[in-house]
Amino acid sequence: MIKNISKTLLVLILLPLFSECGIYKKVDMRERPATPEERRRQNIEEGKGIGLGSLRRSGKTTYEFSSSNPMWRASLETLDILPLTTVDYSGGTIITDWYSENNSNANNESVKITIRFLSNEIRSDSLKIIVHKKKCKQVTNCTTSLLPNNSKLSSELRSVILNKASKIQKASKNKKKKK
Repeated sequence: MIKNISKTLLVLILLPLFSECGIYKKVDMRERPATPEERRRQNIEEGKGIGLGSLRRSGKTTYEFSSSNPMWRASLETLDILPLTTVDYSGGTIITDWYSENNSNANNESVKITIRFLSNEIRSDSLKIIVHKKKCKQVTNCTTSLLPNNSKLSSELRSVILNKASKIQKASKNKKKKK
């Protein structure tokens, strides 16, 4: 109890000392811009605060989050049955773990899928889909190969992702129109 009181008193004594030593800088509001837009612009120019994009003349900022990107959302929805090892929105990469469709592993084949986003636009050339195939004769005797870009699995994945992305984008536009 005494220790808590002494700590509180020490903080109360030292607090005014720190406010006068330059850590806290007093601001004269007469020198600050009147409108919030002008204050934001001045803070960004002085390197204070953060911005989520470049300032436009309308005063709005531009930003992009993973939940607002239809290609990203469609890819995650398509791959949701697979175990994911890397999901990096800022780097534009989704990598799955090795996955085998059948539990018995009779043929001992598994695939690993990598999706790289080259653009946020809903186009077939906005995605780079890489499929690795692994065949194991024994646990320690495995060979991996890279399937060609026009393989059936790669083409089907691309088609499903693009269809889902266009549906997500259409639903988002309809939602905005209703507002």
